[in-house]
Amino acid sequence: MRLLVEFIISILSSIGFGVITNIPKRALLPAGITGGVSWCAYWLISLQDHSLVLPNFTATVIIGLLGNYFAIRHRVPVNTIYIPSLVSLVPGGIAYLGARSFTMGKAASAAQQIYNVILIAMALAVGFVVAEVIFKAIRPFLIRLIAKLPEAQTKSRGGKSA
Repeated sequence: MRLLVEFIISILSSIGFGVITNIPKRALLPAGITGGVSWCAYWLISLQDHSLVLPNFTATVIIGLLGNYFAIRHRVPVNTIYIPSLVSLVPGGIAYLGARSFTMGKAASAAQQIYNVILIAMALAVGFVVAEVIFKAIRPFLIRLIAKLPEAQTKSRGGKSA
């Protein structure tokens, strides 16, 4: 039950951020689904592994793979899927706590928080690189698969699809 709640809230937050950043309407649901699936992966892994790197890395790989798939499927730039999906993983709260600790004179706490922000940022960056490498390997297969879908055939014939 808790996983379902996490999934729904993360879908809504990704869609909401997509609306705020004015992405095309046809990309809102794919961005929401990508954000929801990646957040669920993050949440489930963080229950088992209490590090910061593995949950963020795994969630980012999922965003990278699903984002590329949905970008091809819905004919939108991949960043329109990435950015709203990534919003729940950005370590803004930890960065805030680090800045707050620094201004309150707690240098050790500030250093630890900033170190955590750097770790998460590196995990996110490496996750996107790994996802891109994997996607480049499977892209030809996916393009053939998408071309066989009924909706893609209707669009290629010049017809309108729902």
